[in-house]
Amino acid sequence: MTIASAQKTLQTSTALYDRSFWIVAFSFLVSMAFATAPAPLYVVYQAHSNFSAFTITVIFAAYALGVVASLFTVGHLSDRVGRRKLMLPSLALGFGSALIFLFAQNLSGLLIARFVSGLGIGMLTATATAYLMELHAKAHPGTGLRKAEITATAANIGGLGMGPLVSGLLAEYAPAPLKLSYSIFAILLQIALVLLLSTPETASPVKGWKYRPQAVSVPHHERRTFAAAAMMAFVAFAMFGLFTSLAPALIRGTLGISSLAVSGGVAFLVFAAAAVMQVFSSRWPLTAQTHWGLSALAVGLVVITGSMLFASLTLLIVGGLIAGSGAGIAFKAGLGTAIRIAPEDQRGEVIAGVFLAGYLGMSVPVLLLGALMLYISLIPAVLAFGALMAGLLIVTAVLAAPRKR
Repeated sequence: MTIASAQKTLQTSTALYDRSFWIVAFSFLVSMAFATAPAPLYVVYQAHSNFSAFTITVIFAAYALGVVASLFTVGHLSDRVGRRKLMLPSLALGFGSALIFLFAQNLSGLLIARFVSGLGIGMLTATATAYLMELHAKAHPGTGLRKAEITATAANIGGLGMGPLVSGLLAEYAPAPLKLSYSIFAILLQIALVLLLSTPETASPVKGWKYRPQAVSVPHHERRTFAAAAMMAFVAFAMFGLFTSLAPALIRGTLGISSLAVSGGVAFLVFAAAAVMQVFSSRWPLTAQTHWGLSALAVGLVVITGSMLFASLTLLIVGGLIAGSGAGIAFKAGLGTAIRIAPEDQRGEVIAGVFLAGYLGMSVPVLLLGALMLYISLIPAVLAFGALMAGLLIVTAVLAAPRKR
């Protein structure tokens, strides 16, 4: 082979991996956006079917349950079967969920659709994150993983913010509020599926492996570090869970604002703040990310609680921006910490463990808040949620504190 032909082959390979990198990023973004698209629509379902706040949290919890079940059973398998082989069925599950939303809009249909959507996301998050890193490394060897990390977190958190913004605007200003958003996302997921067929595999399948459920293997001396990383994901996603489940109903019931565009816009601002701060803080040391992330979460929590006490949309937006910034930085710090301590051949598995903790955080505290609202009024329930979150933040800070030697 001549030098010229070798250079041409290298350029072709680089172009393929670069193109595949952005295809995976697009697929990741669309899937995450679809995962949160129902958030502003819950109040529409609530009005049509007279759902209680607890029913809404149960519907939301069905999604989180699907994510956790998928992460625990198959989310870690991309290390063994390959990244693309796991991403394709995850997108197919998302497409199937969109069809269920379109044609079965009773309570059982919503529960099934959200659970199926969660199954797809559980297969996707760690897989797509690892896929992006490997595609970037093959396209630009020796340049570090910063671009891949920023793209992965932006597609993840940015996608979560785009979903409620798009569905809220469409539901407020376009016809068929419970149909149009799902139709658009079904088309986008189909496009992502077709494009993903052209991407190369980056993980070598393991021959003769035996199936086992999710298990996180980290060096013994790094277990406390991983626990801190998992807790940072837990508290960050707990805040995200509040804004993608009960926040639209709280905005309508407490603040008297019925606009679905406002509900979707508030959720978008929270996730947008998270995504922007992830990029802004990308060069900070992990210790600084941890400190500022947890601090902003604590301040944002206080302001959000105050917004409910004083029925103030302004305070809710300010608190959401602060808490979203903190959640974005804290999650990035947790993910970065896990990547740093993960053995190379178990990277997908360890990342899946962080997402598992995150989605437990997204479901459990919010489900508890919804249950409380069955028995006590809104204000005491919000105060109880704030106290729980404050306790979790303290535990996380203790775990993340530098240890004395």
